[in-house]
Amino acid sequence: MKSIIALILIFFSFTFYSFGQEPAQILNEGKKLYHLEKASWYGTDYFLEKFPHKKNDIGGYVSYELDNQVVNIFFDKVDNNRILVRIYFAASPGKMPVSVDTVNNTASLLETELISMRLDALNRIVSNSDGFFSVYENTSFNPIPIISKNERKVYVLTAPHANGVVLLGNDYLLTYDQKIKLKKKKKIHNSLIELPFKDEHGNEAITTIHSHVNSKYMDPTDICTLLLYKDYVKWKQHYVMGKKYVSIFDMEKETLAVLTLKAWKKISRQGKN
Repeated sequence: MKSIIALILIFFSFTFYSFGQEPAQILNEGKKLYHLEKASWYGTDYFLEKFPHKKNDIGGYVSYELDNQVVNIFFDKVDNNRILVRIYFAASPGKMPVSVDTVNNTASLLETELISMRLDALNRIVSNSDGFFSVYENTSFNPIPIISKNERKVYVLTAPHANGVVLLGNDYLLTYDQKIKLKKKKKIHNSLIELPFKDEHGNEAITTIHSHVNSKYMDPTDICTLLLYKDYVKWKQHYVMGKKYVSIFDMEKETLAVLTLKAWKKISRQGKN
């Protein structure tokens, strides 16, 4: 595998593939999801530590980007438009917030819409009247609402209850109109992929891989999940094998490269020689 990776680096130093803006947009969307979810992780820890007396009032939370920051809010379970706490993080969230607001308790229009989208997604997950969402043991769903450039959508990720494993797949995209009415929904992956931190012998992988049927390239949800767990694994690269393309995500540099499957097979053959 190391020889193949070396060949890929050499290949890219002399070759340029143009796939339009789609891979770049996927990378940006994946990083955005990661920053939102990371802020939610850190925000939850901070909230429970600093405001334990408000724990029973929580109706939920959302995170969003604002003025080069990420804001994590917790809203009231009785009055969803009442904000319990706003926790402000840097654009790339760290454990400690930049500032905290407990004074302004009224949700903004943006916050109201994000809350409505998250709650709608959760209601659809719970009812699951048409069996659209696949449910796996020891997992839970995590809806992440996003509003940008008149787009209103909710990504739904599957999170593990157990430690020592990364879950990719069983993810969904719900798209809404300006009145927060569901327009369409789709499954991003066909199944759930379980990648343990270590194998049965306790060895840690350097590279990991999975295949795609629905998407041409790696998905934003893949990138988000990989970044969320990058500090817990020793993986250097993750590969997604599609029907026509191979996506390569560099875990350390947080970059996405795309090759045609034909080029990948050629490099692989050279790496084995």
